[in-house]
Amino acid sequence: MPKFLVQARYTVEGIKGLVNDSASGRRADVQAAVTALGGKLEAFYFAFGGDDVVTVLDLPNNVAAAALALTISGTGAVNIRTTPLLTIEEIDRALDIQTKYRAPGE
Repeated sequence: MPKFLVQARYTVEGIKGLVNDSASGRRADVQAAVTALGGKLEAFYFAFGGDDVVTVLDLPNNVAAAALALTISGTGAVNIRTTPLLTIEEIDRALDIQTKYRAPGE
């Protein structure tokens, strides 16, 4: 199952919701949403700096990842970035593919 890194930053309203819900409550809600899409919450961490939350999710496909991103962003309480994660084996397979490309100026 494809993995995705989801980095989130709460808006002011999102922070108010976090205070009301608790950190474990937010994790449970994210886990329920991911499970409903047929996925798995592999990791969920709170952070400080540029991101408030960092998660690693297993989701069935890009469509499920997009559905989750649109649903979460649509609340207005959280701004997220979703990054597909590739395995070592996938990159090795990509390295075996010869593509025709000319760099600018070559």
